[in-house]
Amino acid sequence: MRVLVTGGAGFIGLHIVEALSSAGHEAVVLDALLPSAHPGGVPPEAACERLVVGDVRDPATVAGALRGVDAVCHQAAMVGLGKDFADAPDYVGCNDLGTAVLLAGMAAAGVDGLVLAGSMVVYGEGRYDCAVHGTVRPGPRSRQDLEAGRFEPLCPSCGAELTPGLVSEDAPTDPRNVYAASKLAQEHLAAAWARAADGKAVSLRYHNVYGPGMPRDTPYAGVASLFRSALNRGEAPRVFEDGGQRRDFVHVRDVAAAAVTALTSLPERAAGAATAYNTGSGDPHTIGEMAAALASACGGPAPVVTGEFRLGDVRHVTADSRRLRAELGWSPAVAFDEGMAEFAAAPQRGDAATAVAAG
Repeated sequence: MRVLVTGGAGFIGLHIVEALSSAGHEAVVLDALLPSAHPGGVPPEAACERLVVGDVRDPATVAGALRGVDAVCHQAAMVGLGKDFADAPDYVGCNDLGTAVLLAGMAAAGVDGLVLAGSMVVYGEGRYDCAVHGTVRPGPRSRQDLEAGRFEPLCPSCGAELTPGLVSEDAPTDPRNVYAASKLAQEHLAAAWARAADGKAVSLRYHNVYGPGMPRDTPYAGVASLFRSALNRGEAPRVFEDGGQRRDFVHVRDVAAAAVTALTSLPERAAGAATAYNTGSGDPHTIGEMAAALASACGGPAPVVTGEFRLGDVRHVTADSRRLRAELGWSPAVAFDEGMAEFAAAPQRGDAATAVAAG
């Protein structure tokens, strides 16, 4: 199979390219290779594949990259929460316009298979259960509560404390920030394309991906990368809120394996269908636990819990990835402690890395 990997020189994209090659497939990499995103130049692994340098928002570039490919793995995106709402046009332009241009090119070229880098952020808060009212959906947390250190969402009916659980793909979506809204829009665009072009679309809703090759300090980096960068400077990781936020940290090699598995499943899928799969480890941990594990593995200072917060962050969201396991036979291979120990010693991308990269 020949697969176009957009953002294929980025963090997740490059691991997918390597996994495709290991499985005997050919990857075509489309990446803008912005100097700010790739301060060290073209990663040597990407240079070994067919490389198209260009912007996914350019129809001519996309048309050229699509020649002779069997499917597309769309990883190119602006990621993270950014700095403030002034980033909104960039998120919508990179993520949604870029996806629309790509899908239009696929329809014109007759390429009918897509695996999309989705995200758990489309859910907003995760699943919560109230002892009295059952499964409930708390609204966004208020600035007043966060400033007072009241971090846990409460039952919207009785105000009782809630028990967090695993969120499934059938849960309602509720994006809480611009990035989340753009990721959900990508899924809607992919579904519309599948119906109109008899395509087959899979969205892998990544949870908190970490591992070798993560970018260093940037407002768009994942929390594991920010903690690792602090430890490299000899500083304690600064943990927001009280550190009790629950997340599902999934290793980048497991995510890459899921992408290859989804790509190889495309020929058997029904035309016109779009399916979402949670892609997580199934082993939730708190942000505080992750920071402590990483600090221990790095031999650095213990984390400092700051009580700071970001509006738009959710308290708990962890995956139920049983559908991906049951339907595609994928399962994660890298355990949390093993992955954090590896990540503590693995190289990161240069200090100037920014947001426009792979999912």
